[in-house]
Amino acid sequence: MSAKHHVDRIRRQSVRRPWPALLLPFLALAACGRAQLPPTSVAPRPLPTMEPAQGAAATPLPLPPHTIIPAPVRIEVSATQSMVLDTAAVIVVPAGSEEVARIGRYLGELIGTTVSTTPRVVAAGGHVPPGSIQLVLKGGHAPPEDESYELTVKEEGIRVVAARPAGLFYGVQTLRQLLPPDVEYSATPPRPWRVPLARVEDRPRYPWRGAMLDVARHFRPPADVERYIDLLALHKLNRLHLHLADDQGWRIEVPSWPRLAQHGGRTEVGGREGGYYTREQYAALVRYAAERYVTIVPEIDMPGHTNAALAAHPELSCDTVAPGTRTDTEVGYSTLCVERDTVYRFVDAVVGSIAELTPGPYFHMGGDEVMRLSHAQYLAFVERVQGIVQAHGKRMIGWGEIAPARLDPATIVQHWKPDSAALHTGRGGKVILSPAGKTYLDMKYDSATALGLDWAGLIEVRDAYEWEPGTWLAGVSPEAILGVEAPLWSETLDSMHEVEYMAFPRLTALAEVAWSPQGQRSWEEFRLRLGAQVPRWTALGLHYHRSPLVPWRER
Repeated sequence: MSAKHHVDRIRRQSVRRPWPALLLPFLALAACGRAQLPPTSVAPRPLPTMEPAQGAAATPLPLPPHTIIPAPVRIEVSATQSMVLDTAAVIVVPAGSEEVARIGRYLGELIGTTVSTTPRVVAAGGHVPPGSIQLVLKGGHAPPEDESYELTVKEEGIRVVAARPAGLFYGVQTLRQLLPPDVEYSATPPRPWRVPLARVEDRPRYPWRGAMLDVARHFRPPADVERYIDLLALHKLNRLHLHLADDQGWRIEVPSWPRLAQHGGRTEVGGREGGYYTREQYAALVRYAAERYVTIVPEIDMPGHTNAALAAHPELSCDTVAPGTRTDTEVGYSTLCVERDTVYRFVDAVVGSIAELTPGPYFHMGGDEVMRLSHAQYLAFVERVQGIVQAHGKRMIGWGEIAPARLDPATIVQHWKPDSAALHTGRGGKVILSPAGKTYLDMKYDSATALGLDWAGLIEVRDAYEWEPGTWLAGVSPEAILGVEAPLWSETLDSMHEVEYMAFPRLTALAEVAWSPQGQRSWEEFRLRLGAQVPRWTALGLHYHRSPLVPWRER
C-alpha cells in the first residue's frame, strides 16, 4: 500500500466540505525559558479575539499562543515570522533507514496535493535546497521506548530531531498542526504553505496513551478501524485496544475453531448482521497501526462475556447446550466452564492464533463482570490463563477484577472502577488508568445526549480533562502508573459517524492528559486551543460534539 494511500485514507473517508481560506497567522510567542525567537512586538497591543461559546458571556477571548494538542513540554512560536514550504522543498532522511524514509513519505503526501507538489524524499549527504525539511536521528543508545523529539522551524528550513523513529513521527504530527488546516484536504489547489517559526522540545508523560474500540457489540469494518488509528496518531496516542469478543459477537478468525467467527460473528447488538476479521484483515490492521506507531492490543474477554463463543461451541459450557445468540446489552449471564480441560485447549488455541498475528507484546484477557463463578474458581482461571498468555510470549492485561489473583509483576491491571490495583502495584505490577467517570467515551455528555449511556455519570470534555492520573488511586504510586486509556463501548453506536461524535472532543482532552506535564495543563487555556481545531477537523470530516464549554472558532 502506497504512502499516498495511507495519508489519503483519513481524507477520502471524510465528509467533503468546501475548504476554508488559509488561517491568518495568529500564533503568539510562548515563553519557555529557552533562547527566544524574534519578539512578536515591542510594545503592548490588544490580543486577537475568539467568539465566546454559545450561551457564554460576550467577553472577547484571547487566541492561544499555539493550537497544538497535546501541548508540548516546551514550545516557542512566532506570531509574526514564518517560512515558506514550496515545490522546491525536499524531505531529507538518514541514508539507509527505510523506516525514517517511510515517515518522510507520509509527511510528503500530507504536504503535497498533487504528484508534482509532493516533496521528494532524499537521502542525507547531498545538496539540501533552502526551505526543505530534515528528519534527523540522533546518535547514541536511546532506549527503545524513547518518544521524545525536537522541532525547529527557521526561515531556511525545518528540522525534526529524535533518538528513535517514533519521536520523528510525533515531531511530524506537531509540524502538521503548525501547518495551515487546509493541508488536510487531499485536493486543494497547489500552493506554498506558510509555517510559523517555532522551536519545540517534547516528550510524553506516559508510555501508554491508549484508546479502546469495542468492535464486538457493533462490528466496525477495517476501513473504520484504520480511520480511528489515523485520528489516534494525529493526537500522539500509541495504543489501540481492540475488544474483539463479547456476548453479542466474535470478531476474529481462529482457524482451528472456525465456528467462533462463522457462527459467533454473525450477530451484533440490535439484531443486524455482524461480521469478523479474517486473519489477513487483522494482520493488515496491525501493520497499518504499526506504521503510525500505534500498537494493537487484542482483547478476548473471558471467562464472562462469552455467549458468542458458547453459542458456536457448546462444549465450552458446563451443560454442553448451545445458548441462543444474544443481541441485547445485558451482562453477567455467560461464563466458560472453567473446570473443563476443553476450555483451556480453547484458550490456548485462541491466544496462540492471535499472538501469531500480533507483534506487540500484549494480550488482554478481559476478566470483568464475572457473576456466575465462585471467587476461587475465578482466581484459578485468571492464573491459568496468565500462564497460557506467557507461554505464547505475551504480557497479560486484564480489567481491575483480576488484581486479587496471584499475578506476575509483568501482568498489567486496567483500572476502571474501585478495585484492588494497589495490591498488584505492591508486588511490583503496573496499572493502566481508565476510570469510567473520566475516560469512558460512551458516557453521555449531558442529559440531552441521544447516544451513549450514563451509568458512570455524565462526562463533559472538561470532566475528561480535569483530573490528575498520578494521584487518582489511593495507595498506587505515580511510578506504578503505565498510562491512560479511553474505552469506547459500542452498545449504542452502530456507525463510525457516531463513534467519532462520542470520542471527540473528549479523546483529544485525554490525549493531553496522557502526554503533557500535569503542571502545564490548564482547562482555560486548553479550551481555547480545542476551539481552534474546527478548521482542521472540518477538513478531516470529523464528526464531533460541539460542547457549550468550548469557544469553537470556524476560521
